[in-house]
Parts: sequence; C-alpha cells; structure tokens
Amino acid sequence: MTVGSWHERDAGGGHMSGRTPDRPVRLPANFQTWQHLTFLHWRYDAGDVQRLVPPGLTVQAKDGLTWVGLTPFRMARVRLPGLPPPGWDAFPELNIRTYVRDRDGRDGIWFLGLLVPRRSFVAALRPLGLPYMTSDAAITVDGPRRSYRFDRPAAFAPGSAGAGGTNADTPARFTANVHVGPALPAEERTALVETLTGRWLAYHRRGGLLWRTPVAHEPWPLYSATATGDLDAPLSWAGLPPPGEPPLVHAAGTVNARFGLPRPVPPRRWPVRTRR
Repeated sequence: MTVGSWHERDAGGGHMSGRTPDRPVRLPANFQTWQHLTFLHWRYDAGDVQRLVPPGLTVQAKDGLTWVGLTPFRMARVRLPGLPPPGWDAFPELNIRTYVRDRDGRDGIWFLGLLVPRRSFVAALRPLGLPYMTSDAAITVDGPRRSYRFDRPAAFAPGSAGAGGTNADTPARFTANVHVGPALPAEERTALVETLTGRWLAYHRRGGLLWRTPVAHEPWPLYSATATGDLDAPLSWAGLPPPGEPPLVHAAGTVNARFGLPRPVPPRRWPVRTRR
C-alpha cells in the first residue's frame, strides 16, 4: 500500500498543514467559533485507517504509521455572511478524524464521524456529504478542568450499517475529564504537533465526487493537558481496533473559523506521452 509521508511537500508544491493557513479564505461561506477544544491523538497502522478512507485520498504516514484524532469542543456562533445566527445556541461537538492527502498533494482532514446533539444541525450539514450524526452530549468547563460526554450515535450501534468494527463490548459512551496545564512552550510545538492541529482543508463526498472545503483561523493557543475516561470508544465505533498506547493530549483556546466554498477535487492528470 502506498501512503503519503508527513511534512513532505509534493513535487507540484502541494498544500501543507502547519500553524497558519497557506491560503486565505477571501470569500467565506460560513463562520464558526470553536471553544474549549481538546486534541487526543493515537498512532495507527496506516492500512487499518486507509480502508476507512475513500478513493482519491491517501492517509499520511511515516514508517507505516498514521494518526487518528478525537477533538471534542464547544461549537458556537455558527452563521452565514451578512445574516444573523440561525438560532443554534452553543453546543458540544466531537470529531473523529484522520489525516490525508489528495491527488494534487494537498493535505487535510477526512472525518470518520462528526457528533453533535442538534438534529437540525445534522439535517443541514449531511446533504453536503459531512458525516454528522446525532449524539446526546454535554460539556462542562470549570477553570482548568473540562468534562466531555458523547453517547454512541445510532449509526454506530452494533449491527447497524455504519457500525464498522463496533461490537457489544465497546463502551456506549465517550467520556473525557481533561485538566489543562500551562501554555505549550515553543520547543514543544514540534512539526508533528503543528501538522496534527493545523489543518486547512476538510474533505467530504457528495454526489459521487470528492470535495474539499478550505478553512482558516488564527493560530491555535495550545496548552499541555492530561485526560482520563473512556477516551478511545469512538475509535471502535468508527471501525478501528483498540489503540495500543495512550493518546497524545493537547488543549486549545478559542478560535474563530472561516470556511470557504467547497470545490470538487479534480481527477488525477496523467502525463501526456509524446511520440519520438
């Protein structure tokens, strides 16, 4: 299996992840504010993850290993340009995500699942090809302590069509009790940390096509953190085997995100051979 590698720009100068977006979102189609976010990351065999990714995307890996992340946070102030918010108050969201590269060498995120408690939000976003699912959820914040809870969506229940590798022994609830520490010092904001947290394209499938949506926001305020609870349950829900090690944990502050218009990923362009 061929997999893309971390931190390498392709020969055509492909899009690269990092602390800041390399392209601004000049015509935003959507605004969101993300609050009280925690990054949980586990290493996985690239083959285990690649089978969950659609054709046209390749998981990024090094030495046969890639990363899968869970990012619980509070979604707030979802709105369209020039319009008031559509009536959604702030609510919890959990992203199950992995890191991929497309045919053009541009890297971004593929979502294995997006969990929120708002049925109307799910109904609005699923037609775009985003895998939003309804989950009973809660988030509480008390100073440096954050608690997250997400119940397993019906789509991930054992025996359902979208359950992947879920079985009856898998916990039916994700819980995370996070203690936020000091700001991450510069020497700990490594290239790996920056590329896992700084992603500027989101991929999704709609109408049989692969699409990518650009996103931009200010650099993450990152903090050291520890986490306890049933942390890896959503990985099993999405069809992954249990992780073999504890997660890499970081906490983040508030950022204001701007989303551009989705664009289809062009098909691979094969070089034209000329006769001699």
